[in-house]
Amino acid sequence: MESGTSIEELRSLASGLRKKGLNSQQIADELSLSQDTISWLLAGEDTVDKPQDVRIGWRTIGVRPQRIAAIGSIMADVVFEECGDSIDTVVGISINGILFANAVGTDLECEVAIHRNVDGEPGQGSLSNKYGQVAGKKIAIVDDVFSSGQTMSKTIQAMKDAGADVALCMVLVNKTTRNEIDGVPLRGIVRAAVV
Repeated sequence: MESGTSIEELRSLASGLRKKGLNSQQIADELSLSQDTISWLLAGEDTVDKPQDVRIGWRTIGVRPQRIAAIGSIMADVVFEECGDSIDTVVGISINGILFANAVGTDLECEVAIHRNVDGEPGQGSLSNKYGQVAGKKIAIVDDVFSSGQTMSKTIQAMKDAGADVALCMVLVNKTTRNEIDGVPLRGIVRAAVV
């Protein structure tokens, strides 16, 4: 989809994804928009002030595993720069952070864990038991896009509740001017903040 997508086209896409059973979090992930923007789109009313947002399209990266690996290597380099070789586990936030986390984990030669989104309030999720665990480990959390921070904040809290030492949050695109969240450093490969 092109970056010039109209509000009505986005509304239609969001509505179609809702009809397919996706929750607001999943729709936000799929369209690379904030959950606030998804709520506004689904409400269908232009009377409420439209949230400021930037739509991020990274399909060109996502269609080729070697491109994901290349971006993952850049992310791993930043994680190493920030944390040295102290990271035990890289946690990917589903769905879009998983491939990047796998690439980062490969480069850093550490375990990979998955925090998957579940139905419920924005950012609600759980750690998958099929992958690496985080109790007693120093971790880096990886996702594709940082918008409002709801998902990242909930993930940080879930990882701390599970006994992890959260050292860094790493994203492909940071859509804010923030460099930390909940006391944890936040790094993005690209910043795309509205000014």
